[in-house]
Amino acid sequence: MKNFLSIMNLKEKSEMDIKNTHPLILAYIGDALYEVYIRTYIVYKYEGKVHEFHKLAIKFVKASGQAQIVHALQNQLTEEEWSIVKKGRNQKSATIPKNANISDYRYATGFESLLGYLYLKGDKERINEIISEAIKIIEKDIVNKI
Repeated sequence: MKNFLSIMNLKEKSEMDIKNTHPLILAYIGDALYEVYIRTYIVYKYEGKVHEFHKLAIKFVKASGQAQIVHALQNQLTEEEWSIVKKGRNQKSATIPKNANISDYRYATGFESLLGYLYLKGDKERINEIISEAIKIIEKDIVNKI
């Protein structure tokens, strides 16, 4: 990301700036990041058509799945990471998807906030660890429902 910022003549944010970024902004970028990881994973692992990929991706990115991930990973997150999740979870959103309950949606927002925070910090290794675990959690659930 540093290269991209440099090419675009943008100044990198300080760690303090990143910590002070509004949690919904962190969730905004975390949502996009998670979606790209999931789509990449599906394209490399599974066979099928775009519509089938989309249906599978929904299982990974829906609010209930992300809430499940956060709860499963809670003990593996650092104090700082859990703090970011809680800040994201506690934000009031103008809208809530019709297919999500409020609790799941808030935890999903916390999960996305964490990913956005780690991304802006440039912590690719931790992002890879968390998303790898997230995929295992959701795939295990998918297999158990077959």
